[in-house]
Amino acid sequence: MLRPRIIPCLLIHQGGLTKTIRFGEHKYVGDPLNAARIFNEKEVDELMVIDIDASRHGIAPNEALIATLAAECRMPLAYGGGVKTIEQIERIIALGVEKVAVSSAAVETPQIVAQAAERVGSQSVVAVIDVKSTGLFKKPEVVLHNATVRTGLDPVAFARELQDLGVGEIVVNSVDRDGTMQGYDLDLVKQIREVVSVPMTVLGGAGSLEDIRELVSRHAIVGAGAGSLFVFKGKYRAVLINYLSPRERDELCRTAS
Repeated sequence: MLRPRIIPCLLIHQGGLTKTIRFGEHKYVGDPLNAARIFNEKEVDELMVIDIDASRHGIAPNEALIATLAAECRMPLAYGGGVKTIEQIERIIALGVEKVAVSSAAVETPQIVAQAAERVGSQSVVAVIDVKSTGLFKKPEVVLHNATVRTGLDPVAFARELQDLGVGEIVVNSVDRDGTMQGYDLDLVKQIREVVSVPMTVLGGAGSLEDIRELVSRHAIVGAGAGSLFVFKGKYRAVLINYLSPRERDELCRTAS
């Protein structure tokens, strides 16, 4: 039986790992390769690595780092950050990465999704939708470049468009919940889940096993992504790479069944 995927999401900033709160307030949390080795030992379902400097500053993906990470990881690896062309996607896949995530490129040149799906297979093409409440009425809106650029796009309609273009997976990332550890935006998840059938991963807000349990109990087969939950421990947010125990993972599978 298929089961929910529990996915640590690591952010790369200035060559190291960082964790943000609402895409700001960076806190250094260590070396990406060391984190990958620890997650290997903990047998995580999948690992997502996002270079948050690349797209914002127009930097091409660091293929040397990606290759090293791909060689180190014993779990499926998804990479995003600075990906703008089909050729970059093909090279990253050739380095051993299972999935390549696009964000700003999917907004600026949506056809890259269709072209990439044709060239490398839709299962390897992920679109990340960063969503922030904006304006007087706090309406959800797709934002780019670490939430510094507004697009005017409705995230639900955009998710449907991405599915029509052939994307293999959609990652919904709540900027307002990022790093707060106060729970996922379940209303947003519900709205998008109602219009798309492709695999979906949710980021932003996970602070406890109960948050993940609530997500999978409502949406069953879904990717539950988390950053702070898997790199911090305790109320003082001490840095400690961690993951769910086998017992906790079994419980979540029963919750989703």
